[in-house]
Amino acid sequence: MRHTSQIPLWFDGAFGTYYFSLTGDETPCELANLKNPVLVEQIHREYLEAGAMALKTNTFAANPGTFPDPEQLDEVLRSGWEIAQKAAAESGAQIFADIGGISAADAEESYLAVAERFLKLGAKTFLFETLPSYEELVPALKRIREQEPEAEIVVSFAVSQDGYTKRGLSHRALARMAAGDGYADAVGFNCVCGPSHMVSLVKSLGEIGRPVIAMPNAGYPSSLNGRVIFEDNAGYFASRMVELYQAGVDLLGGCCGTTPRHIAQAVQAVRGAARPERLRTAPKRLAASKVLPHRANGRKMIAVELDPPQDFDCSFLLSAAKELKSCGADMITVADSPLSRTRADSLMTAAKIRREVGIEVLPHLCCRDKNHIALKAGILGAAFEGINRVLVITGDPPVQSNMRNPGVFNFNSFDLISFIASMNTDLFAARPFLIGGALNVNAANFPVELERARKKIARGAGMLFSQPIFSEQAIENFLLASRELDCALFAGVLPVAGYKNALFLLNEVSGIEIPDAVMQSLKDKTPAQAAEISTAYSAGILEQVYDAADGFYIMTPLKRVDIVRGLIERIHRREEQEEAR
Repeated sequence: MRHTSQIPLWFDGAFGTYYFSLTGDETPCELANLKNPVLVEQIHREYLEAGAMALKTNTFAANPGTFPDPEQLDEVLRSGWEIAQKAAAESGAQIFADIGGISAADAEESYLAVAERFLKLGAKTFLFETLPSYEELVPALKRIREQEPEAEIVVSFAVSQDGYTKRGLSHRALARMAAGDGYADAVGFNCVCGPSHMVSLVKSLGEIGRPVIAMPNAGYPSSLNGRVIFEDNAGYFASRMVELYQAGVDLLGGCCGTTPRHIAQAVQAVRGAARPERLRTAPKRLAASKVLPHRANGRKMIAVELDPPQDFDCSFLLSAAKELKSCGADMITVADSPLSRTRADSLMTAAKIRREVGIEVLPHLCCRDKNHIALKAGILGAAFEGINRVLVITGDPPVQSNMRNPGVFNFNSFDLISFIASMNTDLFAARPFLIGGALNVNAANFPVELERARKKIARGAGMLFSQPIFSEQAIENFLLASRELDCALFAGVLPVAGYKNALFLLNEVSGIEIPDAVMQSLKDKTPAQAAEISTAYSAGILEQVYDAADGFYIMTPLKRVDIVRGLIERIHRREEQEEAR
């Protein structure tokens, strides 16, 4: 960056909230570039007069999601760029092409499209701000570096007070990622947090090898007559900006609620402040262990799945867990409201089993209808109970879902794995969570599923649990996964309870494939006969994947613990024969 660490580069404040306070206009403020360019220029000039040395173009939300009409988007971006240039002509202030965070599924394409439009306008300084993640940004950064090798690029993430974005990614991990690949000239944070919490985030960041940017909100908003307002706290804001400067921040500015008055007082306060050479130290990090507990004599782990009750009677659950422990199960996995039908909370259920039965547990944790606050709260509670393993899944959509009401999914399984892995580096550094993920061996395009699995492992999953294996193709897919994937792999098996159970699974549960020969063998059989057929078939499958599996994942069918017990006994006999050789 052009400025040394002795003289911070001052950005302006929040265009959008200041524009709204002046006009009451609730339409996207970027439209003002077209319908009220005089006011846009006036706001830019007010920030420059306050002491800003860098202007953000009024284009924060100017992307294909907000402006789907390409012609209108082009006009908004062009006007925003030209107005900022005109406002800064006399002062010589830098103009940063401002590109705000995008959370849509096509974020990668949108970032790239906006960056390319700015490059055509002649932009050489870029600010990507209020970002929830980093990966989707990389193609746009590459394109900028290819076309303008000397371009200045600032990358800024929107992080909550506890250090995580809305995608559940840690501020430390994101800053190191953005600073480490060579595309960004400066890295830091803006929005969401007030200045006091921003100071804490910066101080906990550690050395990242790049200048740091910090643009906090004026504070936290309140509501008055349905309107979101920020307090006029310019003096307080200025004092906290001094702390940010003294903590080593090289680029300063303001986000939501910060007016020219905030920037003016902050510039004046920092001008007379001195700062030590270094205040930041690198935080201690401890990677999550990928080592699974081993059974005696090298036997493979056996995990058995139980569903929590649909009411508050957990007597069967506890008795089943005790029986499974007595017959050789090593771990109980607890489903999280499978098929989107409400059951007792998986984390609380797992904690009760662990306390009262004395067996290790692996609660499933799905993303459905939980934001990062709820998920983090649950994980913290699990840690209270000594639980440090979770099986992360996206979760089934609600039964009544449709395109207008698809349920709440703030995360997917990849995001949640990253979220927990990030917490392992600080909150759970002393006892990190072992993270599991799902592997769909029944996927029609298994090479794509393998890539998804690799992505989960890269984000922090140390073990994968396969969907139930029924077919020869599923067996081949599991064996391929064992050769290709660098993690612990559990072979999933579901010994069906009978013909009706198999018929339901085949027709109503996604990801289940049962060969017709198996279906026909179960037809018109008594429960005892069906149990024997099912156990023998499942044991045959496990025999074929035995050497490739690190453990076995047995799903209990319709509370039929007797079937699971029979399968565990077969596994034990197989192990005894192996030891006798």
